[in-house]
Amino acid sequence: MAKFRKKPVVIEALQFNGSNFFEVLRFIGRSQEIVDNEMLHTTDHPVIPTLEGEMTARPGDWIIKGVKGEFYPCKPDIFEATYEAVEP
Repeated sequence: MAKFRKKPVVIEALQFNGSNFFEVLRFIGRSQEIVDNEMLHTTDHPVIPTLEGEMTARPGDWIIKGVKGEFYPCKPDIFEATYEAVEP
C-alpha cells in the first residue's frame, strides 16, 4: 500500500465560541438579510452550507475556508492535530 502526506496548505479559519454566531456568518459570506430570509438562526448554532450539505457548528468547532473557497466545520481535536498557526 502506498503512503501519502497531506500537502501543506494555508487556510483561513475562525473558531465558533458559542457567542460569535454573526461573526461566523460574516466569515462564511452570509449577510444579515440572507440569514433573516433563510432563517438560519433558528438555534444558537450556525448552519454551515458545505459541499456535502448543511452542517451545524457547535461551540469549539473551527470553521474552515477550504482551498476552493468552500466552508466546513471541524472539531477542535481534529483541527489541532491537522493545523498549526502560521505567521501573517
